[in-house]
Amino acid sequence: MQNIYDARQKVKIVFLLVSMLLVGIFLYISNQLVADLSVEERNKMEIWAEATREVASNDTDMDMGLILKIIQSNTSIPVIVADEQDSIRQILNLKIPEKSPDIYLRKKLEEFKSGSNKIEIYIDEHTRQYLYYDDSILLKRLSYFPYIQLAVMLLFILIAYLALMSSKKAEQNKVWVGLSKETAHQLGTPISSLLAWLDLLELNGVDKDLLNDMGKDVKRLSVIAERFSKIGSKPEMKFMYINEVLVNATDYMRRRISNKVQLMTHLPEEPIGGMYCLPLLEWVIENLCKNAIDAMDGEGSIDVSLQADKDKCYIDVRDTGKGIPRKRFKTVFNPGYTTKKRGWGLGLTLVKRIIEEYHEGRIYVKESEPGKGTTFRIELKRS
Repeated sequence: MQNIYDARQKVKIVFLLVSMLLVGIFLYISNQLVADLSVEERNKMEIWAEATREVASNDTDMDMGLILKIIQSNTSIPVIVADEQDSIRQILNLKIPEKSPDIYLRKKLEEFKSGSNKIEIYIDEHTRQYLYYDDSILLKRLSYFPYIQLAVMLLFILIAYLALMSSKKAEQNKVWVGLSKETAHQLGTPISSLLAWLDLLELNGVDKDLLNDMGKDVKRLSVIAERFSKIGSKPEMKFMYINEVLVNATDYMRRRISNKVQLMTHLPEEPIGGMYCLPLLEWVIENLCKNAIDAMDGEGSIDVSLQADKDKCYIDVRDTGKGIPRKRFKTVFNPGYTTKKRGWGLGLTLVKRIIEEYHEGRIYVKESEPGKGTTFRIELKRS
């Protein structure tokens, strides 16, 4: 069966790539705007410097009114004009404090000199001055704009992505719950019929040993139907010992696997208890064991072990199967992921949901190596 999760992953990747492309385009346009304004301010200051040179030379034939108008037109760009000895000759658009104005201007001059905004003014053959300027308030604000725009767009993309994933997850949950309830409902009718047939066969004198074996299978079907009926509704939690849960689940699996598979259980002497749902927890262990058998192609060993500390218990299910690549450690729990030719790829998804949503625990791939095997770990609260 083709992995339908990979198709959804491709859609996510395309969405993110298109979003990043749009972000890149907007950032390029914004940065280009800031660069163009910076060049415009540079041109404006060169004209201003030329007007200043004309005023200082005292031999200009140009219209003095026009020159003064050019000088006075600068109302936003901070300017300091200094001579070759760094003596300040002119300042413009700087808010000079009343306290220690000389110190302030000296610091500002050093600050402007450390930047790249510098224009030489040739007054005559022997005299030159230097015009230092800072970016205008407008240009500074615009220089922050691309980063603000980036943050806003990334936030928008994140919200859109989370909303998309949330709606998909909600839709998937509805499908899951509906499918589970319908499966339980559909199983109910033939199970009731089989129970009636067993009673009838017993009245007709059929071998009781044969009827007992049939009764076990019908009871098993009832357990499966009960498990499906609990999906989507809050299961009833009861205090029980996890040791017994593991024994029951592994004993059931042991009777139904070939002699080529060794299923071993390692339990501590101390009983470890907590609030659990017995049918669902047994389902988890059985699912992990079935996956392990499939991964080993029906031949190998499975170790189910239990450990505990003060607050939690840890269940490890280790097999000697094909192993899982590290990049697939999280993907294996997604709906539709399967390496088998048959199957829906829902087993581990159900396991994850039972452990994390219903029991508030954790399940993850503890370790795996291709060709050597995999260990799944379940963490549950104990009480």
